[in-house]
Amino acid sequence: MSKSRTPFNDNDKGEPMTWSRPQPGDWESLEQLRQMQRAQLPHVLDRASRSPFYRQRFASRVAPDSADDFFESVELTSKQDLRDQYPFGLLAVGKDLLATYHESSGTAGEPTPSYYTEGDWTDLAERYARKWVGISASDTFLVRAPYALVIIGHLAHAAARLRGATVIPADFRSLVMSSSRVVRLLHDLRVTLTWSSPTEALMLAAAAKAAGYRPARDFPALRALFVAAEPLTPARRRRIGEIWGVPVVEEYGSTETGTLAGQCSSGRLHLWADRALFEVYSPSTGMLSSEGRGQLVVTPLYLEAMPLLRYNLADDVEVSCSPCDCGWLLPTVQVFGRSAFAYPVGSVTVTQHQLEELVFTLPLEYEVMFWRAKAERAVLRVELEVPDEHRRQAVKHLAAAIDDQIGVPHEITALPPGTLAQLDTQTTHHHVLKARSLFSVEEDWSTAVPHQ
Repeated sequence: MSKSRTPFNDNDKGEPMTWSRPQPGDWESLEQLRQMQRAQLPHVLDRASRSPFYRQRFASRVAPDSADDFFESVELTSKQDLRDQYPFGLLAVGKDLLATYHESSGTAGEPTPSYYTEGDWTDLAERYARKWVGISASDTFLVRAPYALVIIGHLAHAAARLRGATVIPADFRSLVMSSSRVVRLLHDLRVTLTWSSPTEALMLAAAAKAAGYRPARDFPALRALFVAAEPLTPARRRRIGEIWGVPVVEEYGSTETGTLAGQCSSGRLHLWADRALFEVYSPSTGMLSSEGRGQLVVTPLYLEAMPLLRYNLADDVEVSCSPCDCGWLLPTVQVFGRSAFAYPVGSVTVTQHQLEELVFTLPLEYEVMFWRAKAERAVLRVELEVPDEHRRQAVKHLAAAIDDQIGVPHEITALPPGTLAQLDTQTTHHHVLKARSLFSVEEDWSTAVPHQ
């Protein structure tokens, strides 16, 4: 049975909370898990009502204070709501209690803020560390993700340190950390675990090949690649694993919520439903349900700084409460990405998920890692990098798959490797200079003041 929990102090000032967060093993069935969620909801509603946004939203009526009120009356919170409340309209604690401030990497052109307390960071790190390939003090963990406003790099770093691992902060899209330098670190420091996007895992494989390494053989210490930040089909996940010769462990989340789901040993993503309440929203009917196909809606159950009620991530998903072979008593989720990134070709709507699955079912020996496509009204144009000796077969194979699985007119072009994922970005190492103003007569003073 779950232990008694008193997660909120009885105060009105948004002071630090004394938490007792659930851990795996605290529930024995999905029904017991749902009871735990319902027991926590009144505390979440109380905490949310302390932020200016939710206080104003509830001003015209009695604020919900029970699980029944939540399910009957609480409306969705949108990403636009977060943008409209920039920077601190959703803050439910005093600013002196904030540990970090973040903004998501979305493309809306407006900042989407989020913020966390030290207590929140314990929750975030614990959720991230729930990997079936565990993190331990014996690991050397290379974080190949932005250490900027998005949470992704900081999250992996915090979780790895929580488990005692040695962290290599390899950053991303930085002149200081070229792909060639990261490959050297992977090899020379005998890195055991990495954290990156799926695309970056492929970019590093290309950089390793360019440096003369064989990814599946020349990095013997490597035990797994942790990936997130992009929709990932099973076919691409398998292909990355084949290229590197290790398991690829996926997770799903957002800067506003932290990790929401992790992959089990059976290859399925499980929602961390002990730390958040998940619902599926149907835009066509306006209905919310506990499973099925639609947009994922999340209510984090243990966040202090920025509680969110029915936050619609707008990601297309399918949630199932059916048992999984791994034995985890948690719902599973398939993430399909955003419906906004589906485009018509003739009378058929084409998605990246469909195309990616077909591209990465091409045989491994074709060495296809990078591709792009443009959905025009009359034709689907696809370009993919393929070595000369495999071009004809790769194009023939993919054309047959598109005809069979999607059924739209298409034009496929095979490009030399290095065309889409440019070779110089994989091999060039930039010298990064600190700012200077005084130079000797022999030095180039054109580098004064500006620095990269």
